[in-house]
Parts: sequence; structure tokens; C-alpha cells
Amino acid sequence: MAWKENGSAVALCLWALVFGLAIGSAVDEGGEGRALCDGSYNYTDALAKAILFFEGQRSGKLPADQRVEWRAHSALTDGQIDNVDLTGGYYDAGDNIKFGWPMSFSVALLSWAATEYEAQISAVGQLDHLHSAIRWGADFILKAHTSPTTLYTQVGDGSDHSCWERPEDMDTPRNLFKITESSPGTEVAADAAAALASAYMVLKSVDPDYAAKLLEEAKALFEFADKYRGSYQASCPFYCSFSSYQDELLWGATWLYKATKDVQFLTFVSNNQNWSGVVPEFSWDNKFVGAQALLTKEYLAGKKDLAIYKTHADGFVCSLMPGSGTVKIQTTPGGLLFTRDTVNLQYVTSAVMVLFYYSNTLDSAGISEVQCSSANFSTAQIRAFAKSQVDYILGKNPLGYSYMVGFGTKYPRRIHHRGASIPSVQVHPAKVACGEGFADYFNTDNPNANIHVGAIVGGPNSGDEFGDVRSESIHSEPTTYMNAAFVGASAPLLDEKCGLQLPLDDGGFMASAS
Repeated sequence: MAWKENGSAVALCLWALVFGLAIGSAVDEGGEGRALCDGSYNYTDALAKAILFFEGQRSGKLPADQRVEWRAHSALTDGQIDNVDLTGGYYDAGDNIKFGWPMSFSVALLSWAATEYEAQISAVGQLDHLHSAIRWGADFILKAHTSPTTLYTQVGDGSDHSCWERPEDMDTPRNLFKITESSPGTEVAADAAAALASAYMVLKSVDPDYAAKLLEEAKALFEFADKYRGSYQASCPFYCSFSSYQDELLWGATWLYKATKDVQFLTFVSNNQNWSGVVPEFSWDNKFVGAQALLTKEYLAGKKDLAIYKTHADGFVCSLMPGSGTVKIQTTPGGLLFTRDTVNLQYVTSAVMVLFYYSNTLDSAGISEVQCSSANFSTAQIRAFAKSQVDYILGKNPLGYSYMVGFGTKYPRRIHHRGASIPSVQVHPAKVACGEGFADYFNTDNPNANIHVGAIVGGPNSGDEFGDVRSESIHSEPTTYMNAAFVGASAPLLDEKCGLQLPLDDGGFMASAS
């Protein structure tokens, strides 16, 4: 049954907090989206749905325990044109292309959340699901690294965007793209190294042999990235680099140091401090503040030659906090950080993940505030601002709208997503061809056939307006890296006020929308 907000639920919630009741892993499609103890949002349910989303993005042969049942096997011949196995991995958004760079960023974000909030995520029964999400992406990165100096970076091409087909039906070319020593892409290789090193930290106690392989490949990928330096801007068809590769090299070296404690990686970040600077975003293209936040923890633990990274991480906080005097990112009238009108919530979720981590890091070191030019902000104020962004996404906004599909009762029904918009092969076994998909499913006002539970869309415009229009991909399309960051943004809130929250039950998140 679905838990409702009543006395029994409150008693059970308190019982769970005191006795450590193992929380089930089920989630509820279209649940009330509110906590059971204090009337605020149910962050446990939001976290569960954010992780579930990744099962709807899976490519390849799906496992027997697949929970998103409107999906089926797809892209089972990926890589064959080069006689390599590139099956598996994730479709990055609402299309059917697999992009290695954002996939690596997503794996690293998920792994960061899993290492930082392992106890909280385990307590609400989601750690195994999170491990599965990490491993699904890591498996693909391992496959894509076919030689010491070869990394496949993309499967599929732009022709996919001229078709509207389910992954299970797609017949567009599955052309392959790769980086090599003669056509490098340092950003992608370094990010892949970060992904595998961080995944190693998560999985080393679960599957030591597999984790050892992850770490071995992470080191090899970083060596490839560093030895054959060249920006992915020159060798990419999509997801091109705009911030060059220094941030990814720092990001990769930082995760390898955390994973190995090998002084060579610490020396690397120490010797290349001049690359760092204050940035107002954390994204698939710009990893500086991720590295800065992680290295601040090392600085506060005694590595005093890393002080500049704390200075720059403080600058990131000041660039976001309203009233700081050095604000770079404005907020909408409803209070949402607004970086740019292109899948804006990707910048919000990643910023919130950093704000929570960084404020907790400062607290642990006995530092109570961040000093900005015209105001000082306590760590409690920073966390409160971060929480306000999560709450905005979940429904505390001028429209009363949840930007997570399936959370609450008012959420996007027409997301820009091929698989979600067309009836599943179980319901409609006949092939839906390219043009038919556009005519019958894309170019309609009908709600999507399948509810992609947990998907976070690009979000509202700068005026807090949202039209729920399938064709407006910058507002209605979900991405893996947006959801991955939300895992790290919602996990710190799992014990908010009343402690552990009971999840809602599985009210049909695998069913169609009909």
C-alpha cells in the first residue's frame, strides 16, 4: 500500500529512525511527493526515482531485474563495424546516441554521491540500485577503452536527430567516433579516468576484482589523456569542449589521488595550480569546482600547498549566493539559479551537489562560514540555499510544478524523449518508423505513452515559465548528468528534520501512461 500522511506513518517513521529499519526500495509513480513526518518533500522518494531513471536510459541487453518495463533490449550490434563490442551504456538524453564524455561525468557524479553519502543511501534501501547504475556506465567505459591509446567516444551520429524512433526500433547508422594519439581528446580520456577511479572507490568492497580492473584502466586512461594532450574541441561531433582540458586533468588526477593516495597525483594537482580559477558553474564541460571542492578537503587535512583550491571553491560559493557582492549567476523571480536557457537544471543540480559537499567539508574542519566581498555566509545558510533549489525542482516554485517526472501530481507529461513518447514494444510490437514517430508521437499534444519516472527535465525559463512542450528540448529533455547530480543533491537531505523517511510503494512506475 502507499503510505499516507497519518499518525501510523509518523510512528513508523520514528520507529525507523530509532531502530534503523531497513527501508524498502520501491518508489511510487505519481505519489504525493511529500515527507511523512513533517510535511515537506519526501527526499527518499525523490532519490529513489532519480536513480530509477537510469534504468530507462539503458542501452544494450537488459538484465532480468530491469524495473522499467516499457524498455527492452536495444542497439545489440553497437561496435560491430569496427569489430569491437560497444553494447551497453546509457543514452545520454532523449535521443538514441551514446556519448562517452557525459556518460563518464554521470558515472563520476553517481560515484561521488555513493562515497560521500553511503550510509544515508544504504539506510533508505537505494545503495544496491545506485551501485547498479554506476556499474552499467563503468562497464561501457571499460569496453570503449580498446587499447592504451584508443577510446571510443560516441556511438551513433546526427542522423539520429532526424528520426523519432524508440531505441528498440532505431535503424539510423551506428557510426563510431574515437580518440587516439593522433586525434586526441584529453577531456574525454581524463573524465573517463575520473569515472573509473571514483567507481573503484564505491565498488572495491563489493567486488574487489572488478574494482581493481577499474583502477587499472583509470590509470591508463589518465596517462593517455596527459601524454597526448589535445582538446576535444578539434575531434568531436557533439559535446565539444569549450573550457579546454585543464579542468578534466585536475578532475582525473584528484580522483586518482583519492583512490590510490599515490603521491604522483597529488604532485600533479599541486604543480598545476595555475590552471585553476573561480568559475560559476560545474558541468560536463567544466569540472574546475569539482576538483577544487575535493582538493579543499585535502588542504584542510593538512596539505597546505593546496590553499588556492579552497580560495577558488570559496569563490564558487560567492558567485552563487544572492547578496554576496560577487554574484555571477542570477536567480529567477521564484528563486531558481539560472545559468543559461539551455537545460538550465543541469547547472542547478550540479551546483547544489557541490554546495552541500563543500559546506559539510567546512563544517567537519571547524570552519563555520565563507567570506564574500559584501557578506559572509554560514555553512547553514549555504545548505539552506542549496535545499531551496532542490525544493524548487520538486515543486516549491511559482507554478507548483515538479520538474521530476512522476514526483507529485503535477509534472511534465510530454518530455522530449523518444522511448518515453512512443508506446513500448510490449504494447505496440509493430515497428514505429522514423517519419511515423514524428507524425504520430512527436508532433502531437498527447501526453507521452510511458511515464519516465525520475527524469528531471531542463526546466523553466528565466521567468519561471514552463510549457511542457515536447519540441522545446532545452526545457523538456532529461539528461543522465542532470539526474546524476541530483542524486548527490538529494542524498544530504535524506535525514532532514525527521530522519529516515519511508519510501512510497511501487504504484506502477513500469506501466504506460494510459
